[in-house]
Amino acid sequence: MEAKSSQMVGKTKDNNKVGVIKTWLRKHRLIFTGATRHPFTLSIRDGTVDFKSFKKWLGQDYIFVRAFVPFVASVLVKASKESDDTSDIEVILSGMASLNDEIAWFKKEASRFGVSLTSVVPQKANVDYCSFLEKLMSLEVEYPVAMTAFWAIEAVYQESFAHCLEEGSETPEELKETCQRWGNEGFGKYCQSLQNIANRCLEKAPDNLVSKAEVVFLHVLEHEVEFWNMSRLEA
Repeated sequence: MEAKSSQMVGKTKDNNKVGVIKTWLRKHRLIFTGATRHPFTLSIRDGTVDFKSFKKWLGQDYIFVRAFVPFVASVLVKASKESDDTSDIEVILSGMASLNDEIAWFKKEASRFGVSLTSVVPQKANVDYCSFLEKLMSLEVEYPVAMTAFWAIEAVYQESFAHCLEEGSETPEELKETCQRWGNEGFGKYCQSLQNIANRCLEKAPDNLVSKAEVVFLHVLEHEVEFWNMSRLEA
């Protein structure tokens, strides 16, 4: 995965005109679309989702969110030491605060759908993704790189579930709350704030750090696709 991603990175001449992240989104549009328009979330949008798959996703994502908490905490620590803008900490803290509510939401939904969270065994795609997060928590990982991952992880969910709420969608009533959680306008603005922070850091970073962050961005997309794929597979 490293070699594959590394071949696709590097600054382009128009980064300074449109922003590093917007350049990446255009350059890697197919990969980003693969993560944000995955058959799993599209099946939610068109009303054909297999609820067994949804329940599997629910249990696995609960495990992931619990691993996501210390990762976000590590980003907060990096921001306190490396950021040149104190408002970064406020944005990251707002995300930290929402995670407590998110864990409570998963527990409530698991109870509603009859999913025993204590019995959920993390699947390989989940284990791999959590291991990836753990590596990003290292002190050796620079703030712009970690911030890029933080933005990308949140952005994939925002883009995916917002699509399930757009006009013409046939999202089942039972899953509309799920889609609202990540597809609502407020979460969209939060993701834009994360993108703005990451982009600001990247535009001030040296080329080698930008390339490193781009590889991480691509890894996030690859892990997201594998996570969606896992959710569609039969247990």
